[in-house]
Amino acid sequence: MSDRAARLVIVGAGPRAVMLVERLLARRTKAATPALHVTLVDPHPPGAGRIWRREQSPLLKLNSMARDVTVFTDESCTIAGPVRSGPSLIEWAERVRAGSLPDVEIDDPDLATELQALRGDSFPTRRLQSVYLDWFWRRTVAIAPPGVEVRWHRGAVQWVDDTVDGYEVALADGIRLPADIVVYALGHNGREPDGQTRDLLAAAADAGLTYVPPSFTADADLSVLRPGDDVIVRGMGLAAVDAVVLLAEGRGGRFARTADGRLRYEPSGREPRLHLGSRRGVPYRSKVSSQVQGEPPTREVLTPAAIADLLARPGTIDFLDDVWPLVARELVWGHYRELFTGHPERVTTTWAAFRVTLPEVDGNTAALRRAVAAVVPDPLDRFDVPALDVPLGDEAFVDAADVHRRVRRHIADDLQLRTTQERSTAQALFLTILLSFLALADIPTERWSARSRAVDLPVTWHTFFSYVASGPPAHRLEEIGALADAGVVRFLGPEVAVRIADGRFVASSPRVPGELVTTTLVDAWLPGSGAAASENPALRELATRHGREVQVSDATFTGSLGRIDVDADGRVVARDGSVHATLFALGPFTSAMEAGAFTRPHSNALPLRQTDRVAGAVADAVASVRVPRRATAPSR
Repeated sequence: MSDRAARLVIVGAGPRAVMLVERLLARRTKAATPALHVTLVDPHPPGAGRIWRREQSPLLKLNSMARDVTVFTDESCTIAGPVRSGPSLIEWAERVRAGSLPDVEIDDPDLATELQALRGDSFPTRRLQSVYLDWFWRRTVAIAPPGVEVRWHRGAVQWVDDTVDGYEVALADGIRLPADIVVYALGHNGREPDGQTRDLLAAAADAGLTYVPPSFTADADLSVLRPGDDVIVRGMGLAAVDAVVLLAEGRGGRFARTADGRLRYEPSGREPRLHLGSRRGVPYRSKVSSQVQGEPPTREVLTPAAIADLLARPGTIDFLDDVWPLVARELVWGHYRELFTGHPERVTTTWAAFRVTLPEVDGNTAALRRAVAAVVPDPLDRFDVPALDVPLGDEAFVDAADVHRRVRRHIADDLQLRTTQERSTAQALFLTILLSFLALADIPTERWSARSRAVDLPVTWHTFFSYVASGPPAHRLEEIGALADAGVVRFLGPEVAVRIADGRFVASSPRVPGELVTTTLVDAWLPGSGAAASENPALRELATRHGREVQVSDATFTGSLGRIDVDADGRVVARDGSVHATLFALGPFTSAMEAGAFTRPHSNALPLRQTDRVAGAVADAVASVRVPRRATAPSR
């Protein structure tokens, strides 16, 4: 027998780390050797980790419906490892309600009430998601095969040392864990302030101003914002929406319905006045609640054949020049296919006829608008990508009240488009952009141009995708509208810039006369990537000692991704370019295409494919571990 088991230490214990353990153990057979000892190290409970931990405001929610959340593989997954299905979040809740999961006990009355009322189209709280993820962790450990031990150590990894036998993982509490294999699965991390943020922090401190830098909303100190203060909020994505929730309803205000069904906000008097602005000047598009009722979405432009043609060409592939035009045309096809086949009464010709016209105009916005105006009477049924991306266009506004009314009207229109079945084109658009996202994963990382890898994919494309497909629940936008009507929220307009002048923050839009002068600024977005500048010491060390950040360069661009260089199987690339055989990294801080953690069921989701692939490589590394064997007694 082996004297000891192979030792795997996973730095992190959030959803992606536990999903990796599940995929690894799914490959184990009863006869597998050597035995395996897995230790996950995280200061936060396993499953939920930091982001989804139970100890946060009950007002903070997922921006996914309960039916669209799973951590399990299913029959749609094109993976090498075995499929082990399990319940989505709503299926899990239904089983808990039915009493078929006796290992789930909810002792929090608010969570129990939420679980009883949960529907497939509900947006669960992060706290309820933490219970689901905790169950997933306990289930994964409970069904571990013989010869496998899995445990969680509450703590924080400081660094990892090489040893003769493998590694020694140093924890902040002084404990040293020996390891044959180490996997970094840290999820999203904060980072040291970048140059602009550092300058703002210093200038604000010198002027005695209040500045809240980019951070995870659940961790931000919003107590520094005083009741009645005028607060500039830069950013109108998910982080900004969460901040608004905590500063309004979180301070005792409440929402109520009027007799005619309109949502009204009743202030507590403890709210600051929030002045929201961003590049677009409007919030992220809300989540969609309609269903496709026409022909199912399919790739017409960004097809496998189109991808193959791009890959067959010599040289690199540029996102903006080569791929974005295909994505934009694909979105046009997705919208109009649903409009013409799902709502033929709202157009004046047939889909068969219009799909002959579409290839002639889908790449030219002006021509597309002319062709559509001739056959689509309702302006709300018309679609093109520039209007989707920049809904305020190049409009100029008379004054602050004018832009406020315009953004308020945009929110009302967006809610109608995204939440009514008659506008099911929004669901088709969502599914089409999701298909496009998955299609980009078919392009090997090394084929992208340097600028595409450093800027266009992680920033331009990711931001656009999030704006269209990963916005807040619709009821959050309705609440922002009610807050605007109550005077708690004001809209600053597009292309907002903030500077410090005469000891005050000054916000302005080039298309809105006047300025807002105040003493308080919140930058409401998540910290950017930057492994070497991470607030996590283990990730900093990985970036500067065992591995390296990806540097990209070609004839037109040179820069750093701020992400750990890994190969296709998650192995860390060393500073000399060699690949570590027993050091892995998995998550948004790596050079792999960003995919999130949990995902939609039955979608052959990229996170599950990525995690399974890395688990296969880790399983091979485990099988290759040579452990000492017990000496046998001499025969007599």
